[in-house]
Amino acid sequence: MRKFIFAVVLSIAAPAAHAADLPFLRGSLSEGRTMGRSDWDGFYIGAQAGIGQSDMNFSGATRTLAGGLLDGLAMESAGQVSQWPLLGKTSQRGEGWGGFIGYNSQWDDVVIGVEMSYLHGKFGGDASGSMGRSFIDALGYTNGVTYDAAAKMSITDMGTLRARAGYAVGAFLPYMFGGLALGQADIVRSARIHGVAVNVAAAPGFQSIPFDYSKTEGQYSHLIYGYSAGLGVDINLIGGLFARAEWEYVRFTSSVDTNINTVRAGVGYKF
Repeated sequence: MRKFIFAVVLSIAAPAAHAADLPFLRGSLSEGRTMGRSDWDGFYIGAQAGIGQSDMNFSGATRTLAGGLLDGLAMESAGQVSQWPLLGKTSQRGEGWGGFIGYNSQWDDVVIGVEMSYLHGKFGGDASGSMGRSFIDALGYTNGVTYDAAAKMSITDMGTLRARAGYAVGAFLPYMFGGLALGQADIVRSARIHGVAVNVAAAPGFQSIPFDYSKTEGQYSHLIYGYSAGLGVDINLIGGLFARAEWEYVRFTSSVDTNINTVRAGVGYKF
């Protein structure tokens, strides 16, 4: 009898032990990543790459150069040559790669944090233009003036210090951010003003006076600054590993007014 009871107990216990090993009976599906809230609290670091578009306004970029070349001359007083509307807006695509590091503090589903983001790449643009006019100055000369202008801006590095706010939904953390932006740029501007001033009433030898003034000015590794804002989403993959998709808008104020929109993808790890 004891052998029979022992055999029955074994026959019941073996299937029960096997069933206990099945994940759906232990509740692992209901406790999985798709149903539970991910833990975003703590420090994190990651790498990213992005593509984007630089929208640059070169209007007036060479006015100070032209104004310096013509300072005190009669043609500038009469024709306001340095203020002529040359150059304009241009757009150019670019790409870059970099990284990010930050810290999150989480209260239930609300996540607040601060982050530093960096991209190294090729962003920027260039513009050139020319304009010619004829006018009489206060000295009685008829000035035939041509104004050639060109400007180029190349941004190699840009970083942002942001405040972030997000709301955790399962494995997803959609967020928005805003903050300060710094960049490093090479800015090259050139102006050339040339032509002939004619006054038939002037003394011989001064009736026709050719002129040609030019200047090129470069600012290399120049610090530019502005602000940034954007939206993104972090997606918990496994453990502390997460993926990221993000859009960022950056505006820089300098001698060339610049807006950069980038779309980025990245991967990070939360400690």
